[in-house]
Amino acid sequence: MCRRVKEELLTFEGKPLFPERRATTLPYQLSDGEMGLYEAVTHYVRDEMGRADQLKQAGEGRRGNTVGFALTVLQRRLASSPEAILRSLERRRDRLTTRLLETQAKRSQLVHDARTDEAFGADDADDVDDALYELGGAELENLEDVVVDAATASRTADELRVEISVLDDLVQRAKGVRFADTDRKWTELRDLLLDQTAMFDHDGERRKILIFTEHRDTLNYLIAKIRMLLGRDEIVATIHGGVKREDRRAVQDRFRQDPALAVLVATDAAGEGLNLQRAHLMVNYDLPWNPNRIEQRFGRIHRIGQTEVCHLQNVVRRVADQWRPASPQESFEIVQRLFQDATGAARTDIAAVARRFTQFYAANRAEFPSHVSEPAYEKRIRDCYPLHPELFDRLYEDWSTLERFQRTRGVLRLLSTAIYALWQAPHGLPPR
Repeated sequence: MCRRVKEELLTFEGKPLFPERRATTLPYQLSDGEMGLYEAVTHYVRDEMGRADQLKQAGEGRRGNTVGFALTVLQRRLASSPEAILRSLERRRDRLTTRLLETQAKRSQLVHDARTDEAFGADDADDVDDALYELGGAELENLEDVVVDAATASRTADELRVEISVLDDLVQRAKGVRFADTDRKWTELRDLLLDQTAMFDHDGERRKILIFTEHRDTLNYLIAKIRMLLGRDEIVATIHGGVKREDRRAVQDRFRQDPALAVLVATDAAGEGLNLQRAHLMVNYDLPWNPNRIEQRFGRIHRIGQTEVCHLQNVVRRVADQWRPASPQESFEIVQRLFQDATGAARTDIAAVARRFTQFYAANRAEFPSHVSEPAYEKRIRDCYPLHPELFDRLYEDWSTLERFQRTRGVLRLLSTAIYALWQAPHGLPPR
């Protein structure tokens, strides 16, 4: 079977079947207030993720995955818009507060809301990824709404009170950012919408543009912002999971035929089966869970019959700012995760290798730092095997000094894969 990209397909006359496509990035950096909120929410998510992992270890795999999914969505909404994270934090705080009050009124123990697990329906982490990739746009919206506001790892009323207190603080911080009106991400989109070259044709008519977001709160936020910016309510319309199919078709027809309607803001519900090729400009304000959906979105305008060059803009934070460095211990665990724990004879052999290293260092003290011949360093060699401790330190510490380099989980996983491949090659060392 021969597979070809759209641009390679030709008509019987030898002409391209699809128009040219061009993709660019609109990068932005967070303001100080946005960065402070980002770090605070990330700290909360990191702590709660730790408790979700404890649930999994205790045999509550489905609940742990549900909580993990809810927290991941919260982090994605944080990256989406100040409005999305503020409303999400408020709803989560209010739902958990209601649950706490109900528990106190009944004078009962805190009971986990199993409905969130049933909505999610995945026991294994791999099943989670598969489920999210297969969900349609409207289905994913509904799942997020059910789970993200209610799923919690708190087991007792006291733990829930502490979590609610943290959420109270985050809500106040999010309000400060939301109403400071310093949204750097919106600024990039605003500048594009006002760009005379990009947004107006030779006759001075405003070109139509399709804007995709992942979250309903961000969609409503953008609708209000765009109407205020462009001065007309009728200039923008919307499609999301709550819009009935016949109403989506009506919006599609208006967008294709009404010159006054120039901007369509949509969630992935509009990425399913609609022909919007009256436009040839598209913006991904948020990137989707499933990367394949980017192509599905673009397919709304990049279609047979499109006569214009199609432009795709992705609004993305500068990566060096967004990647959170892993701690030294977390880095070590990520790299070691591919290796099986040593047992029996292998453990004895590894101990012998570590002892030979420290004996060699001790016999040549003048050539090596003094600490490498001590028992603590011998233990570190055993723990780090098949990596030498110095190799790990160089990879973790020296690389982090490179300009714009961050020690992220993705980089570390790639590193661990490379090390594992080397370790599997024939070299005579005992298996771990």
